[in-house]
Amino acid sequence: MRVVLISSPGLRQLEIYQSIGVRAPPLGLAYIASVLEEAGHKVSIIDASTLGLSVEETAKMALSNKPDIIGISAVTPTAKGAYSLAKIIKEKDPTLKIVMGGPHVSFLYTEALTNGADYVVIGEGERTTLELIEFIESFGDSIEPVNVKGLAYRDKDGQVKLTAPRPLIRDLDSLPEPARHLLPMDKYTLFDKPIKIIHVMASRGCPYGCIYCSTSYFWGRRYRIRSPSKVAEEVERNTEKYRTNIVVFSDDELTLLPQWVDSFVNEIKSRGLDITFTCGSRVSSVSKEMLIKLKRAGCTTIYYGIESYKDEDIEKIGKRITISQVIKAVSWSKEAGIETAGSFILGFPWQTVEDMEKTIRFSIKLGVDYAQYTVATPYPGTPLYRMAKENGLIEIYDWDYYTTVYPVMRGFSFTREEAGKMLKKAYRSFYLRPTFIISQVRKGRLRTLLDIVARALKSYLSHSEETGTNTPKPKKRNKREFDIAAPQKAR
Repeated sequence: MRVVLISSPGLRQLEIYQSIGVRAPPLGLAYIASVLEEAGHKVSIIDASTLGLSVEETAKMALSNKPDIIGISAVTPTAKGAYSLAKIIKEKDPTLKIVMGGPHVSFLYTEALTNGADYVVIGEGERTTLELIEFIESFGDSIEPVNVKGLAYRDKDGQVKLTAPRPLIRDLDSLPEPARHLLPMDKYTLFDKPIKIIHVMASRGCPYGCIYCSTSYFWGRRYRIRSPSKVAEEVERNTEKYRTNIVVFSDDELTLLPQWVDSFVNEIKSRGLDITFTCGSRVSSVSKEMLIKLKRAGCTTIYYGIESYKDEDIEKIGKRITISQVIKAVSWSKEAGIETAGSFILGFPWQTVEDMEKTIRFSIKLGVDYAQYTVATPYPGTPLYRMAKENGLIEIYDWDYYTTVYPVMRGFSFTREEAGKMLKKAYRSFYLRPTFIISQVRKGRLRTLLDIVARALKSYLSHSEETGTNTPKPKKRNKREFDIAAPQKAR
């Protein structure tokens, strides 16, 4: 069958990420595409956000491929774009089947089915999408896909049905490499520089379950990782093919298993790969020895999820790390010659404005090379969403604003506006420090820094609308549209 897969356009997400020149490929769709191609289907991918396409332009491009089925992937801030896209496509061709997938619709499948989706793939998409497409190819609408696991759909009477859960793919090595040949590989940039980058996924899942993160709830609490040789082989093949030595690992946690890291480093060395790469890690997973090995293998920057300045907060969010581990990891990274980027979240419901101030001061004192600040955002499917919902803290229900830089909820003792102001203060405090600017001059990065700061300030730091002080007024909830669908028995 002819299948078009779309990474849905989202105006606000597009604006934020393009404003600082960061564009990354939709690896999830690329994996699904490769599985479908392997089974003999003709597939194309439209990365609408990266290509800067409007909803109308995306629909036109998709329909020009004369597809039998269209698949649309959506995260929360692009959900409305996905729904608008589905509506336009249905208006042009009411018989065309639309499948949606991704974290947002996996948790809000009834919402998706109400807004243009014929089917919703829940959770990991490769096996379910393939089985569904082959089911449609064989049976069309003549019978219901009750035996396709991991699926939501409406029956002939319009009732929402949920099939049995899809087991996780335990052997990630069984998946073919993502279909990069279907992606605009020359469009994926860092800070708008003409730099070719290879993005690689080595693992899926997270065993920790932080209350704000959908990763463990979408990909599962079981940590699964590909074999070191398979990952190194993919790195080697694609750095040669695309003539680059820059690799970004998209994993939340690459270093969870020390033995795996050792084997991977040995694979890189034995293949004689001269690469530079960045990765994400928990501060509790690294050791001084591991970081030295990673540096020798080409690791230049490591991203740590730190989030707060005190253990009490970290315990409440379920992170299972300590400030002592944070300090050690950052120090060891510096000793190894690896730059550090730290994530800090402002505005958890129980925090105060003073807590946010202290988190900002801690991030500066800690000595990370770069800091990413976001506001706590209650994504559907997470414990934070349930907490915020039960306590009446959510004030904005427009998914366009769920980007982590627009406050959508208040706290028990602070307003959305205060959270927005603290986010602006955080970025200005960190990046406009004389010591930081001097450090960038010494590294020869001043021009890049000035460009990034100018873009960021213009995009969401200088405008009251962008920091939550002038976002839409709280609206009465549309219960039908936004409530998480009640669990249903598989049929």
